[in-house]
Amino acid sequence: MPELPEVEAARRAIEEHCVGKMIRKSVIADDSKVIDGVSPSDFEAALLGKTILAAHRKGKNLWLQLDSPPFPSFQFGMAGAIYIKGVAVTKYKRSAVKDTDEWPSKYSKVYIHLDDGLELSFTDKRRFARVRLLKDPASMPPISELGPDALMEPMTVDEFCESLSKKKTAIKALLLDQSYISGIGNWVADEVLYQANIHPLQLASSLSRESCASLHKCIKEVIEKAIEVGADSSQYPNNWIFHSREKKPGKAFVDGKKIEFITAGGRTTAFVPDLQKLSGKQAAKAASKPRKQRSRKKGRQGDSDDDDADEPEIDEDKIAESVKPKKGMKLRGQGKKVPAKRKSKESDDDDDSSEENDAEDEKKMTNSKHFKAEKTNKKNVQTGRSSKNLKKNAK
Repeated sequence: MPELPEVEAARRAIEEHCVGKMIRKSVIADDSKVIDGVSPSDFEAALLGKTILAAHRKGKNLWLQLDSPPFPSFQFGMAGAIYIKGVAVTKYKRSAVKDTDEWPSKYSKVYIHLDDGLELSFTDKRRFARVRLLKDPASMPPISELGPDALMEPMTVDEFCESLSKKKTAIKALLLDQSYISGIGNWVADEVLYQANIHPLQLASSLSRESCASLHKCIKEVIEKAIEVGADSSQYPNNWIFHSREKKPGKAFVDGKKIEFITAGGRTTAFVPDLQKLSGKQAAKAASKPRKQRSRKKGRQGDSDDDDADEPEIDEDKIAESVKPKKGMKLRGQGKKVPAKRKSKESDDDDDSSEENDAEDEKKMTNSKHFKAEKTNKKNVQTGRSSKNLKKNAK
């Protein structure tokens, strides 16, 4: 899914080709799930005749600054993408639009025609993106709730080390938390941890200063390299774990070393056990655990690319149990087993279904609460009736 490098590539394309041009026409999809809080007709009217002055980004969010508010804001979700007709903008899996497809795509949510004939489209096949019309996007949620941008507002090494020392959270989950650092998603987190030789389940507070400094350096280098090549994954260095993240368990290798898959921060996670080892107390506990994993209670660590939340403190015993994944399968959530013979899918698809399942679980929980409340009300009514009957009998 689009992470900081992909969204930054889109921002730069808009800056280069669209700034200074007037919007002559716009077509907004009648899709209230994606177009949030405003009707298509009102959205179109707000854009007509406006000039694009700049394109801004924070984390995985992008917004256009026009010559007067309100401004369109884009939260990319799983498959949101910016396309400019006739201009090569970065492509990534499941963005859904090919050069041979109709224009604008049937998945277009915002289509803009500029005064020089250039055409811009924001598409989203999966419908997990959110497009809003805001007076000041930077001062309003979700952008106002984001932590410092991993590219534009990096912590110093000392600030980073000090911050990590206070976080009793698995490092992968912490990197995914957009309120801590914004812009890092699943593939970037896996890459920087691999480059820094840090186990994804290592508690952040237990990292040595050397490991913290290495991670700080790798975050900067991986993001800058990805942006340097326009977020074109085919140009990423051959020694990146990125290229093998979607291979089947047992067949995934990087630099001749085996990649294994576990769940960390609620997401399918690729790591190299030979290089990324647990340290300190976690290493001792992992070594003392039997190879066969004990069954765990049902439960999921919720994770959303759009709304990553701070994860609760990690139980080190559970971490130790999850160090050695079962042979021939990917773990997709705590306590959920995946048949070993099932056809393998892309690791990012696992992430998508994880988010979809989380949404479904939330819906079920909400329905359950309504059901319980209704049941309680009925019980209270029945109790009240019984009480009245007893009083009548007493008389």
